[in-house]
Amino acid sequence: MPQEATLYPPVEPYDHGMLDVGDGNLVFWEACGNPHGKPALVVHGGPGSGCRPGTRQWFDPERYRVVLFDQRNCGRSTPHASDPAADMAHNTTDDLIADMERLRVHLGVESWLLYGYSWGSTLILAYAERHPERVSEIVIASVTMTRRSDVDWLYRGVGANFPEQWARFRDAVPDRVRAQVGGDLNQPLALPAAYSLLMESPDAAVREQAARDWCAWEDAVLSEEPNGSAHPYGDRPAADRLALVRICAHYFSHGAWLEEGALLRDAGRLAGIPAVLVHGRFDLGTRPEVPVDLAAAWPDARLVIVEDAGHKGSATERREVLAALDGFAK
Repeated sequence: MPQEATLYPPVEPYDHGMLDVGDGNLVFWEACGNPHGKPALVVHGGPGSGCRPGTRQWFDPERYRVVLFDQRNCGRSTPHASDPAADMAHNTTDDLIADMERLRVHLGVESWLLYGYSWGSTLILAYAERHPERVSEIVIASVTMTRRSDVDWLYRGVGANFPEQWARFRDAVPDRVRAQVGGDLNQPLALPAAYSLLMESPDAAVREQAARDWCAWEDAVLSEEPNGSAHPYGDRPAADRLALVRICAHYFSHGAWLEEGALLRDAGRLAGIPAVLVHGRFDLGTRPEVPVDLAAAWPDARLVIVEDAGHKGSATERREVLAALDGFAK
């Protein structure tokens, strides 16, 4: 068995706040570690997961000034997407990039290391390609680029591995909603679009059932991984689950508002930014070809494929991430 990675001791924030980013949105942020240390920003996954206190422990508190923030409409940011009155019209990838820049300016940071995982890697890449001069280094685990082809794989293609569970996920969509997205849920992005409609229903029972069905599918995709919780999506508190699914379906049904393949196409803009990309060999949520393609287009990125990890990671993967963060702290 691989030796468990040793995280840094728990720390509490020395500062926090709610940043007004416009359009009625307030984004929660916190800072911990050394106020004079190397600036680092944690970009959480989901989209819509919110930041978690345990993430603070990935960083040496003596050397890092770590900033965490909850992306729009999730975590402690307001309004919360679990509230059907929360307007999602101003929650797009461009909006989140702008929020990161506002937060950087608000905190007086010249440039910062970016660390993230899963969806967070897409947002990191989009931000870094837009503002490369503001990024000192990048560390990513579970690399995604949220191309339409990637979304189609997660919500349709990988169904070949879990046919019964995928059929339940598909068949949970009522006929009236099926008709609204063209009638054929076997088409790319049709299921995220259908669930996005369900999550905007005025009926709370419809929204709650759709969130449960979505999370059951996400858990099924990770069900063969030996590490982590058996139900990492379904076991979330009800409000967090509603926000996660509403935001995920909102983003994925729109291809994250990114031109297909744009992040890979524009990887040349990342030249000069050192990076470590860590990805599990058995990640069914994101195929290993995604980080392989990215690393091929980004000479400054070092790719580590972890042989005992999937999307939920492993002790080996955690050691690789910690080593990367410690290395950049020097």
